Amino acid sequence: MGVEDSRSAPATSVGLSQGEAARRLTAYGPNALPTEPRTPVWRRVLQQLRDPLILVLLVAAALTLATHDLADTAVILLVITVNTVVGVVQEVRAERAVAALAAMSAPAARVVRDGEERSVAAAEVVPGDVVLLAEGDIVPADGDVLDAALLLLDESSLTGESVPVEKAPAEDRSRGTVSAGTVVVRGRGRVVITATGARSALGRIASLLGAAPGLTPLQRRLVGFGRVLAAVTVALCALVLALGLVRGQPVELMIVAAISLAVAAVPESLPAVVTLALALGARRMAERQAIVRRLPAVETLGSVTVLATDKTGTLTEGRMAVEELWTPHGEATVSGAGYAPGGHVLRGGRTVTARDAPDLAALLRAAMLCNDAALEAPTEGGTEWRALGDPTEAALLAAGARIGLDRAALDRELPRVEEVPFDSGRKRMTTVHQGPDGGVHVVCKGAPEAVLRPEVLADGPDVLARAAARAEDLARSGYRVLAVAAGDPKERREHSGTWESGLRLLGLIGILDPPRRASAATVAACRQAGIAPVLITGDHPLTARAVAERLGIAVAGDEVATGEQLRQGTTGASVTDALMKVRVFARTTPEQKLDIVQAWRGAGHVVAMTGDGVNDGPALRRADIGVAMGRRGTEVARQAAELVLADDDLSTVVAAVEEGRRVYANVRRFLLYALTGGTAEILVMLLGPFLGMPLPLLPAQILWINLLTHGLPGVALGAEPVEPGVMRHPPRPPEQSVLGAGLWPRILAMGAFVATVTLVTGVWARETGRPWQSMIFLILGATQLGVALGSRARPGSLTNPFLLVAVGTALSLQAAGVYLPPLQALLGTEPLPLTDLVIVCGVSGLGHVVMRLQARLFPERPPRVGVQTPVRSSP
Repeated sequence: MGVEDSRSAPATSVGLSQGEAARRLTAYGPNALPTEPRTPVWRRVLQQLRDPLILVLLVAAALTLATHDLADTAVILLVITVNTVVGVVQEVRAERAVAALAAMSAPAARVVRDGEERSVAAAEVVPGDVVLLAEGDIVPADGDVLDAALLLLDESSLTGESVPVEKAPAEDRSRGTVSAGTVVVRGRGRVVITATGARSALGRIASLLGAAPGLTPLQRRLVGFGRVLAAVTVALCALVLALGLVRGQPVELMIVAAISLAVAAVPESLPAVVTLALALGARRMAERQAIVRRLPAVETLGSVTVLATDKTGTLTEGRMAVEELWTPHGEATVSGAGYAPGGHVLRGGRTVTARDAPDLAALLRAAMLCNDAALEAPTEGGTEWRALGDPTEAALLAAGARIGLDRAALDRELPRVEEVPFDSGRKRMTTVHQGPDGGVHVVCKGAPEAVLRPEVLADGPDVLARAAARAEDLARSGYRVLAVAAGDPKERREHSGTWESGLRLLGLIGILDPPRRASAATVAACRQAGIAPVLITGDHPLTARAVAERLGIAVAGDEVATGEQLRQGTTGASVTDALMKVRVFARTTPEQKLDIVQAWRGAGHVVAMTGDGVNDGPALRRADIGVAMGRRGTEVARQAAELVLADDDLSTVVAAVEEGRRVYANVRRFLLYALTGGTAEILVMLLGPFLGMPLPLLPAQILWINLLTHGLPGVALGAEPVEPGVMRHPPRPPEQSVLGAGLWPRILAMGAFVATVTLVTGVWARETGRPWQSMIFLILGATQLGVALGSRARPGSLTNPFLLVAVGTALSLQAAGVYLPPLQALLGTEPLPLTDLVIVCGVSGLGHVVMRLQARLFPERPPRVGVQTPVRSSP
């Protein structure tokens, strides 16, 4: 029996040593779930060759070979080879990019090693580790419960049972064990790991799965568009075939010409280009600290119209600090930065200690006892103390250390024996501790409105009134306020709910999470981009208002809606009515956050929702784009989201939206370029016979042009930089076609122009006795490449040198098709005299000039949001 079995995995209450954990990780590999086997190269090639348009090319190759047209056969096979190689390479690059992003967003776990808590990647958890679980965690591996406090797990991902299951040390395996992939919805506990990776319950299920990822919404739209385009193109090519046969052209030649034209006119590499563009966009987002967990999010980001954001850790620094203390006996302020114990408690302008101020010491001692967080000292080479657990509770620990209290000594003196965990409904937490004299000590902390109640406190009305007034003052100034109470009941109570009564108020703690320096600029950037910022928080309305006004989300006098107000009427109607005028929602429950997001979506908006807690999970999942905090967010939030902010900075969302708009704009840019060329080629082949040119281009020439124009230059257009001013326009409507906003007329106009230039030159060359077919071949390809240069987001710059290199390479190969003897024989071309070459170059340059003129005279219309929402200007 191996180490994966719980009975052969030694574990103690202090967990493994670091050395033993490293040995097991080396011996048994990381805790990774089974993944889909790597696709063999031959299977990838086969998938590429199964593309309908490639199958058409294979038929064309067989026809040309049967008619002994070896030159055309060689060109067709070259096109097939290049398209297949490019497709396979793009597929591999996209998969690697997604795999790298998945690794970056891998979950973490809190383990006990060498008697100390530490955070490690979930993949590094090994059998024998003792893992600490808290609300919001995803269980990293299978294990046995060592101890638990109201530990409740959602096991629906494994069992399909929607009701959470309570866990505790027990002989019954259903209650005494936890499974990988389940979610802690309440309480906390410690488990010893017994099975990881493929041997875990989730791993055994995952090994049965082999479903490949589906197409993105953009890809699905493009596939449908491609089918329509292919049908239209085939109909036109059939017309070309009929015209050629009527004029007496050989049947084999016209069949191959029609098939070649159909393939050349349709951008068959578009799905692969889109996939690569999405993957590269996700890569660029990752470099800007935005980790995309699902590729469709890259496209959807460009359409966001509403950004619903949490306050703590998103608009603010997320590094809570206690600044104000109030007790019935007086006030004090706390100094110090971050979570480091360095700092002072000041009363009346002088530093006090626990001995000097017993009321303050009692307040902070209770706050440290009723606390599930821990502080981690700086690691080697680091300078900052880290919070393990809730940042608010970590701030209480730091404040207690600044008055001279020791958390470890308090835990030894008053060990916890029972607790009533915090939940969003009660808004308070209570712990029970064993006193040195055998009695019990009860501590309760929570929101003032949940603690300052006669049923909880035994203090008189005057004390409660003073505390409530001071709590409101602190909240109005932007502080998060906690009320702390304690008591020493004489008798032990049987029911846990009875602990929260008869307590005495110790005081209030004002905790400030200062706004990030970039938050105000981020809100302003959202407004400028047509994105309405909305604050949805569980904090006090006054705190929410103070932060919202400071950042420009709301102005003085704006309404702040609370969860209680939303609950009064029919939920859907009340939320919908409030949407048009409310930008700040406070004291909201998870259900209300979900209602708000659904109402915005129902009003026709594309919603990006940020969050970090378990209660944000449903709203993150329901929003069009869920955005989770990477550093302080729970695993539930990160797994529910499509986008993870590695730096917890809201400005990163704006950068990600900009990147999403860039990807979509580049897809449209590629379509404009590719369909312009396809339209021009069809018109040349369709109209050429009526102008005295029986077959304007040979099949090999058509395929050669297609190979050069849709190859490197087409892919290079996907790497174009973001257009200037893209964030000064509203987002595109989600229902808008990928060829909407005037793209179709531009394609037809440019295609007609390129065809006209080509045909006029061909007629002139034919009338003057020049090699007209070779001139048409050169001009049609070179003019399309001029269109590519004219399609640049920032013409005249070197922001995308790859495009310049790609166009230069394609032009050289196009010229080589006329001047190199082997290619002359292959393509059926003739060399041009220098004067004719100069004429061709001059005429081809018109493609670039007209494309730029068109962009200036008829710029793309800015998008219009489907549902207009009035947004006030920030002060």
